[in-house]
Amino acid sequence: MKKSRRTFLTTVSMLAGGSMVSLPSWGFGLGKTKLKVTLVGTGVRGTSFWGKRLVDQYSDLLEFVGLCDINPGRLAYAKKYIGVSCPTFTDFEEMVSSTKPDLVIVTTKDSNHHKFIIKGLDMGCDVLTEKPLTIDEDKCQAILDAERRSNKNLIVGFNYRWGPYSTKIKEMLMKKAIGKVTSVDFHWYLNTYHGASYFRRWHGLRQAGGTLWVHKATHHFDLLNWWLDADPAEVFAYGALEHYGDNGPFRGENCRVCEYKKECKFHWDITKDRRSMDLYVANEKYDGYVRDSCLYRPEINIHDKMSAQIKYANDTIVNYSLTTYSPFEGWRIAFNGTEGRLEAWLDIPYVKNENLNQSELHAAEMNQDGKDKLDHEPIIVHKLWKDFETTHVAMERGGHGGGDKRLHDKIFKNPQQEDPFDRAAGVRDGAMSILIGVAARKSIESGHPVRIAELTDLEPRAKRL
Repeated sequence: MKKSRRTFLTTVSMLAGGSMVSLPSWGFGLGKTKLKVTLVGTGVRGTSFWGKRLVDQYSDLLEFVGLCDINPGRLAYAKKYIGVSCPTFTDFEEMVSSTKPDLVIVTTKDSNHHKFIIKGLDMGCDVLTEKPLTIDEDKCQAILDAERRSNKNLIVGFNYRWGPYSTKIKEMLMKKAIGKVTSVDFHWYLNTYHGASYFRRWHGLRQAGGTLWVHKATHHFDLLNWWLDADPAEVFAYGALEHYGDNGPFRGENCRVCEYKKECKFHWDITKDRRSMDLYVANEKYDGYVRDSCLYRPEINIHDKMSAQIKYANDTIVNYSLTTYSPFEGWRIAFNGTEGRLEAWLDIPYVKNENLNQSELHAAEMNQDGKDKLDHEPIIVHKLWKDFETTHVAMERGGHGGGDKRLHDKIFKNPQQEDPFDRAAGVRDGAMSILIGVAARKSIESGHPVRIAELTDLEPRAKRL
């Protein structure tokens, strides 16, 4: 019996939302109607990962029936760059009403995610949103309510879960390689190329991106929740802005016209980035968004150093930190358990005696061409009273460590394949990841621990369902 792509997407979304369902053993093709997709938000992530890559890789399975953005110039660029012939809209409801999509993809500014998620669900569509789900607990509750009343479903695009290296960690923890996990040390380092870029953009404003506790760290918190197979229960945090913003020795209107180009180590020449010039600079006149804003501008109001302790509902304790001006970009994690310790890391240059170009490193991670060569990275397991053992994991650098293409394949190509690692992410996953960051912000402001259960009507579970 043939099934529609709408039925397919609903089934996948139900799985992502945590419903206990079995996926039907069928795929796309064979004359079935293509999935009708719309995209709202035509910035760099929307036009590339959720735009051009879908067209390039899955045009036999889906078709874009509408693009939406408040900036008509970016819309025109996006239509050409993605390679579609669909109509464009500056009004979201008009787009959904006229095109009747099966799926709405949301890649707008974080502070607006909730508007389009809720409208999409209420208008009868399944919705896929970029991380983070939203930026505060009130918007989060509104999304939870909308998903419940809509009889539709929401997928959150957590790609880090799908990378082979992250998946191998999950597999080893599932097999109790170190017994029951009791505590975790998790430290993420953003370099002075990638980390600094957040402070040039709208992400530097708390009201737009919720701070990096939410916009960036939601990736890391989702990994923790997934690895530990539990929900966070309480957060205590510290944070400050002491490097960027009004801490700078000088400032200008933007990098292009700044009189301190030769003195500022953070100067970025956007004119050498053709895509940024075409997507952003050429269209500043429509909405005033400046992509190369000064990272020393005084209106920046987010933290640039962050540290938190997270207590999970299963009593695991996590010590987490995020640095935004590290000399190198990478991360390291250690899980302590009743039977040993598991250590993992990526891109720590002195471990391999590598001298990595930090700007090229980020470009390679974002690359989506699929031509990346395989590399092997270690995971160390120390058993109590035994020598340590090393497992080498085959992985690629591009597409966020190979996670991007695997996430897409699961959603659009291989929905019928069972996943023993439960990597599909739905509304509860999205909520629990951002609520750690929201709780961290509140803890910094109050000087007290913040309980996750006080933020929305979700009750933390000692084991995820």
